[in-house]
Amino acid sequence: MAPTATFGRDSEEKTKLPADRSGIDGDCETPSVSSDGEDRGSWGNHMEFFLSCLGFAVGLGNVWRFPYLCYRNGGGAFLIPYVFFLVFAGVPMFFLELSFGQFAGTGPITIWRVAPMFKGVGFAMVMISFLVCIYYNVIIAYILHYLFASFTSVLPWVSCNNDYNTADCVEGGHVKMAFEMYKCHNIGGDYFNGTCFNATMNATASMLNETLQNTNFTRVSPTEEYWKHYVLKISDGIDDLGGVSWSLTLCNLLGWIVVFFSLVKGVKSSGKVVYFTATFPYIVLFILLIRGLTLEGAWEGVKFYIEPDWSRLAHPKVWMDAAVQIFYSLGAAWGSLITMSSYNRFNNNCYRDALIISFSNCATSVFAGFVIFSVIGFMAHEIGVPVGQVIDQGPGLAFVAYPEAVSLLPISPLWAILFFFMLFTLGLDSQFGMLEAVLSGLIDEFPSILRPNKTWFTLAICVLQFLLALPMVSQGGIYLLTMVDWYSAGVSLMIVAVTECLVLSWLYGCDRFFDNIKMMLGSYPSIWWKICWKVITPVVLLGILLFTMVNHTPVTYGKYIYPDWADGLGWLMAMASVVCIPIFAIIAMVQAEGSFLERLRFVTQPTAEWGPALNRDRDLDLSEPELNEKGVPVIDIVPTQDEEKVDLSKSMERISTV
Repeated sequence: MAPTATFGRDSEEKTKLPADRSGIDGDCETPSVSSDGEDRGSWGNHMEFFLSCLGFAVGLGNVWRFPYLCYRNGGGAFLIPYVFFLVFAGVPMFFLELSFGQFAGTGPITIWRVAPMFKGVGFAMVMISFLVCIYYNVIIAYILHYLFASFTSVLPWVSCNNDYNTADCVEGGHVKMAFEMYKCHNIGGDYFNGTCFNATMNATASMLNETLQNTNFTRVSPTEEYWKHYVLKISDGIDDLGGVSWSLTLCNLLGWIVVFFSLVKGVKSSGKVVYFTATFPYIVLFILLIRGLTLEGAWEGVKFYIEPDWSRLAHPKVWMDAAVQIFYSLGAAWGSLITMSSYNRFNNNCYRDALIISFSNCATSVFAGFVIFSVIGFMAHEIGVPVGQVIDQGPGLAFVAYPEAVSLLPISPLWAILFFFMLFTLGLDSQFGMLEAVLSGLIDEFPSILRPNKTWFTLAICVLQFLLALPMVSQGGIYLLTMVDWYSAGVSLMIVAVTECLVLSWLYGCDRFFDNIKMMLGSYPSIWWKICWKVITPVVLLGILLFTMVNHTPVTYGKYIYPDWADGLGWLMAMASVVCIPIFAIIAMVQAEGSFLERLRFVTQPTAEWGPALNRDRDLDLSEPELNEKGVPVIDIVPTQDEEKVDLSKSMERISTV
């Protein structure tokens, strides 16, 4: 029999792999306690996994981040670097993590049996997801606040006649008049009934001919004041947190209640919820697109979105914006993709899933851009300003620009309800993925303690994160939320991604990883993936990391500049996850035995437990059979006690004489 190799180190039961590709010596032990499907849980069917992955990848950023980036970076021309980085970085990392998780069938911490020295990468993934879950649910609380406020005959953010409004507030339909009044007063005139009365007609003519772009006129919309002065009750800075907003606290509590009951039974419960949460956004986006394109001025908005500016492709920042957006949009290195794929059947076609979900995610971003810009174009037409002056990104788009645009539509409460309920479902799917990574990562690492008490542990994590988020729903909470968002998953996430890619492609080796994929799919993937994993994708990820570090700026919120201590606190938060990597590497080296080189070799090789989680999957034998002098396979007859070899050529000769 040809020489064989195994998953890990030193054992009695052998799971054989081709020696020329695996590069591991010794035997492999089947795990003493198998994390089988009954104990750990599994998807009810493939569609649950597919929708969960799609829902995780298609998040709030697809709606409130990509359209703005596309407009700012050359319109339709931005799709060229976007697709480029999708092909060379996004899809390879997505396929890598789906294959990695599905093969091992365990969470993002325990999976680093593949190279125990880098177990800290798994802990870093869990910590990043934990930190992001805290503030992400606060964003869901904002969405719930607006959703509940939309159940009224007149939306509460359309008027300047509220106690919290300031003298600068100007309602949408009065922007032109407010601008004319502003200019008239600047030249010492009196404005009345659409006319500026002044000593000279020339001054009046001059005033009326000037355009909005040539002035310092600043409009404060009722929507913006509703967001700042009513929802946030914003303070002067992070030094002044003020009191807690009880309305946001209750919305945050409701969000965690929904998340808890969706995840209380793991993927068995969340897999049912995603049938609605992952598909509903597409229904709403389609409805909003049809309605948006019928509005006056919509096509100007769409033109503003897709009109290519090819000169922008010469700017490096455009390419880096595309790379960063692809990376964060697909959700690699959070531990969520590893977690979700770990609940798959061992022979699930993760290659097909990676391609479909990746391209569907990007197509959704482009589609959402048409929805957003059609309505924003209508808003710009209605209030008489250029599209570029009303488009925004992030919370500015979700809670200021788009709500104002919706308020100008007939039956505006209906469209507001649909829009915010869509954002709610988008946020839930992403929250499910991140929190499941935290839960599965810790439960799989400490199964004897946590798995029997999974419900209570899930409740404890949800309660802990709710309590940690209380400062974020205070009057100064938006400053704290922005700081956590700025640092928790920036440079640290890129370091984790680069480390993961290099360890799997170079230390563990693409050849071994290809063998693992063949065990699952029945055939080797294209050599294209090996080129990407070993060369192209690491280079792209390192480029993004260097670009992020070189272009890093201290955290800001609008025009507010944070104090130095807040910037330092942000960096400590960022390093809190990354520091897990060297700490656990040192621990692994200390616990190993032998000389320094022997320890190093020991902690960088797969452990005996590494491999498929289920015993039946570990018993697959992909080794090449031994051939006799006639080229006919010689096989082992397992039931025989002396394991004597049977030459198939003799049987074939007997058959030929019959």
